[in-house]
Amino acid sequence: MRFVALAKGLGGEFTHAVIALNGDTNAARFLASNDPVTLTDAPSGKGSLMGRLSRYRKTLKERAPDLLVTYNWGAIEWALANNALETPHIHIEDGFGPEESKRQFPRRVWTRRLALRHSTLVVPSLTLKEMANKIWHLDPVSIRYIPNGIEPRENFQTRLSELSLGLPPGKPLIVWAGALRREKNLTRLLRAFAPLKREASLLIIGEGPEMAAAQAEAESLSIGQSVRFLGSRQDVRDILMQCDILALSSDTEQMPLVVMEAMDAGLPVAATAVGDVKYMVCEENQPYIVQGSAPELGAAMRTLVADGAVRRAIGVANQRRLRQDYAAQDMIAAYRTLFRGRAGKVNKGLKSCA
Repeated sequence: MRFVALAKGLGGEFTHAVIALNGDTNAARFLASNDPVTLTDAPSGKGSLMGRLSRYRKTLKERAPDLLVTYNWGAIEWALANNALETPHIHIEDGFGPEESKRQFPRRVWTRRLALRHSTLVVPSLTLKEMANKIWHLDPVSIRYIPNGIEPRENFQTRLSELSLGLPPGKPLIVWAGALRREKNLTRLLRAFAPLKREASLLIIGEGPEMAAAQAEAESLSIGQSVRFLGSRQDVRDILMQCDILALSSDTEQMPLVVMEAMDAGLPVAATAVGDVKYMVCEENQPYIVQGSAPELGAAMRTLVADGAVRRAIGVANQRRLRQDYAAQDMIAAYRTLFRGRAGKVNKGLKSCA
């Protein structure tokens, strides 16, 4: 979604050839027909490492981009392939899966050092910036901290009252949104919410491999009357704007988009202290960012559920902070300057390969 915002915000100054290494191009539905983006098939990722690197180098030679942009560990081999070509390169690291939520794998640390030694690394969180410096031992000059940004929104179209959720009226609405994957630890959230089932309602937005397990956990906790699974939706921000509290239960995050969207919607956040979440929210919200146990998360939610005045005050402060410090226009301007400078050009019509 950040790439979509950048493609739109940069306008015709860049054209973008997007290679989805896992074949997932669902975000393309948020692009307009005149956005300067083309979707390109990925070369085969099968076979030996040397064979893959050879295919990636061939693709880069054929496309001859002004700039190569890679994202996260899954694209690190493209950075390795590019070492022999020296195409100007930016690697954007957004975080880690569950396998690296507790510790960094030495093999991956050394691979990043090798692959990114001539590259510019962009990170959206101060946590990642420190890790890149102290663990990956990348040159601090090559590391750029560019926080994510979003456009503010004042109005919504989808109305909760039209979704036939069958929830009891008058109770605070807690909302969780994201991909139902293991590292999101939805079980923690459901257990934290269980003692509040008579005081609040919980909306779960998203789909993923952990859906069945989450629904089974909700049934075992006897909270089905107070929880609704809404599945995947394109109107998440509309729903956030009509809720009272955002909950985040992840084991690993860096700068979650949903936290930014909730802040813009004027919500307080009850969350695990992962990545930069505690730094993102306003000072008044920070006591509700907890270390990670279900009881701690539940206590944070309980306080917010019980006091509407506190919820509203924190929400106002969160919205003010979001719109002051995490504006989309600032993010786009920072990437424009970086892309221009790294490509060594200031003229229009630059090609990026992402």
